Amino acid sequence: MTTARVNGIALHYQEAGTGEPLLLLHGLGSRSDDWEMQLPAFAGRYRVIAPDLRGHGRSAKPPGPYSVPMMAADVLGLLDHLNVTAAHVVGLSMGGMIAFQLAVDCPARVRSLTIVNSGPALVARTVGEWLRVQQRLLLARFSGPTRTGHFLSRRLFPKPEQEALRAQFIERWSANDPAAYLASLRALVGWSVLERVGEITCPVLVISGDRDYTPVETKRAYTALIPRARLVIVEDSGHATPIDQAERFNASVLEFLSGS
Repeated sequence: MTTARVNGIALHYQEAGTGEPLLLLHGLGSRSDDWEMQLPAFAGRYRVIAPDLRGHGRSAKPPGPYSVPMMAADVLGLLDHLNVTAAHVVGLSMGGMIAFQLAVDCPARVRSLTIVNSGPALVARTVGEWLRVQQRLLLARFSGPTRTGHFLSRRLFPKPEQEALRAQFIERWSANDPAAYLASLRALVGWSVLERVGEITCPVLVISGDRDYTPVETKRAYTALIPRARLVIVEDSGHATPIDQAERFNASVLEFLSGS
């Protein structure tokens, strides 16, 4: 187990490979282990760093409130600890939000940005969006991690042949600390750097599963605001694209990084 003392908390991380630093930021309720299909593929060319974010996995789970800038500061502290001046950053869902925060606040630390099934804001703009946010908050508050894991697994991996992925997801999700998970979720609600994404000058790849929660058109709209960004749509994929379409995802990221 590798742990760094960052911003007053213990932050667990995995590291593999050599070369330019490549930082992998997982999603809400996830952990670095969920990059298991990416670590071997990327470590052949890059120094891959995959932390368990605050409140997740084997990292510390201090009482809330949390915020996206706070979690971004944790990541910067880890890069400082590892003597990494700048890294390629890949962020899934919540990790994508943290990646956006890094890119607008500390652009010199971000060589390139890969945003996966995420966006630069989580602000409900319609009744439907507000209801979805409230549903997640209610699940987190009253259902517990195991029940929530069962509910989410069927949305993430709906196919009969994905039973093993559902079972693994439920097992890992059930290990979440309820208070830390709720604090992390609350950190995302209402957060936005949308008005600043036009400032991002590094190369940006936006990856969207065609069945992701957020419509592709929403991602297309914010991608158009970023000077050096392009959008890739992965077919037959939901929110967990690095898992349900790992081969296509890995190839898209490596191709992008080779030209960044």
